[in-house]
Amino acid sequence: MHVYPYTITISSEKGGVGKTTLATNLAIYLKAMREDLPVTIFSFDNHFTIDKMFEIKKCEDDTHDVHALLMGAKASEVVQTGQYGVGYIRSSTELGDIHERFKGPMTLTRMLAESGISGIVIIDTRPDLNILTQNALYAADRVLIPVKDLPSLENCKNIFSLFDQRGIDKKSLALIPCLIDSRIKFDGIFKDQKTLLRAIAVNRGYRCLDSYISKSPKVESLNTNPEGKIYPILTHARGTEVHGQFMEITRDLLRSVDATKETRACLYHTWLLEKEASKKESYLARLEGLAERCLICGAVLAEHSDDRCFYFETSDRSARGFLHGNCVSSMLCSALYGLQENDHTFAKAKALVADKVAGSVSLLLPEIGPEASRLDYRQFSMSGEELLQKSVEMPGFDAGEFNGVHDRLYLLLNEALAGFEGALRKGSWLSVYPVDPENPEAVLHEDSYKSIHRLQKHFAEAILSI
Repeated sequence: MHVYPYTITISSEKGGVGKTTLATNLAIYLKAMREDLPVTIFSFDNHFTIDKMFEIKKCEDDTHDVHALLMGAKASEVVQTGQYGVGYIRSSTELGDIHERFKGPMTLTRMLAESGISGIVIIDTRPDLNILTQNALYAADRVLIPVKDLPSLENCKNIFSLFDQRGIDKKSLALIPCLIDSRIKFDGIFKDQKTLLRAIAVNRGYRCLDSYISKSPKVESLNTNPEGKIYPILTHARGTEVHGQFMEITRDLLRSVDATKETRACLYHTWLLEKEASKKESYLARLEGLAERCLICGAVLAEHSDDRCFYFETSDRSARGFLHGNCVSSMLCSALYGLQENDHTFAKAKALVADKVAGSVSLLLPEIGPEASRLDYRQFSMSGEELLQKSVEMPGFDAGEFNGVHDRLYLLLNEALAGFEGALRKGSWLSVYPVDPENPEAVLHEDSYKSIHRLQKHFAEAILSI
C-alpha cells in the first residue's frame, strides 16, 4: 500500500522568531503524544540544530543527508532514527547546487509523495523565500508562520502573495505568535503582544492560531550548557507555561492530521498518475494513427522497421508516420540537385543531404498552378530558425507523370496530401522531422510531441506571412 506523509512546514522570512525551536519541539511532542505515529524532521537551514538535538551517534557517512534526499536518494537510506524516537535527516551546507533541480514549485511535493515516508514530516526552512522554501510551502498540509513582532508580521505578506500567484488555497497557512513577553502591556483594547499581533493578522485576512508560545528564560537556556547539547521542552521545561502551550498546539495539529483524508502529497501524486495515464492514452492514440508504410518506397514498416529515421506530419494532421532515412535522403538529393541514382555524383550529394537533414526539419509546401507546379522546400533548425529555402520545379506533377528524377517526391506528396479526386488538399503542407532510429516512437511521447506542435504552429505562421 502506498503511503503519503502529512507535511508541516515552519517558515518565516524573519530570523530569530523561534522557527527551529518550534519545529524540533513539535516533532518530539507529536511523537510523545502518539507513539505509533512516525515523525520525521529535516531542515533546509545550515545551523545543524536538528542534528545536535536528535543525533544518537555520529554518522560517518556524509552522503546520508538532506542534500542526498533532494538529489533523489531513497528516504530509507537517509532517514535515521534519532533521540525520542523521532526520525531525522541530517542537515547539509551543500544545498547551493540543488536550486537548478528545483525549478518547479511542486518538485518537493512529488519527492515526498514518492519517498515512502509515512506519518508526519516537519520541514524547517531558511529565513528567506528561495526555491527550496517555496517548495516546502507548497508541499505542506499545514504551514506554521511564527511571528513575534510587527516586522515579522509584515514579512508574512510575501508568503501569502506566493500562494495567490500560484492560485493555491491559503487555508494551510496559519500564523502563531511566538516568544511573547507577557510582561509587556499596552493601554487600550490591545492589552498585550499576542492580542495586538492576532488583531493585526486577522485585520489583514490572515488566519492566526488561538495558541501562542511565550518567551521563557528557562526554554532559552536549554540550548546553552557545558555538554553542548540541545534539550527539549518536554523533558527539561515541564513546569513552564511553554510546556502547556506546546501540548495545546500539538493536540490541534493531531486533530488536523486525523481530519485529513488525503494529504497534499497524496492528492498531487494521484493527479500525476492520472496525468501519466492520460499521456499514455494520447501516446497510444498517436501510435494507432500512423501510416503503415513508408510513403516513399511503399515498404510495410512493421516488416522493414530498420532505418526509420524520420517522422512526417501534414499540416492538417490527417497523415502521420515514419519514413526510411535512405528514402528521404535519396528523395531530397534528386529533388534539390536534379540527380538520378546512376549519376556519378549522386552518392556524394546524397551523403551531404543526409548529414544536413539529420539535424533539421524539412518543410515541403507544394504550389500547384494551372501552368506549372513547384515545391517550396525549406529547412529549419529544431528551434525554428530557417536554414535553407529552395524552389523546386515539378514538371508533369499535375498530370501524374513521373520523370525519373522527382519520382520519390511525387509519391510522397501524393500519398500524404492527396485529397478529393486525387488532387492535393489545398493549402496543405508536409513537415519531416529527424528521429532516433533506435527508438523512433519516442517522438510521439508527450514532451517531444509538444515540441513538434510548437514547430508546426511556427511553420503555419511563417507560411501565412508569405
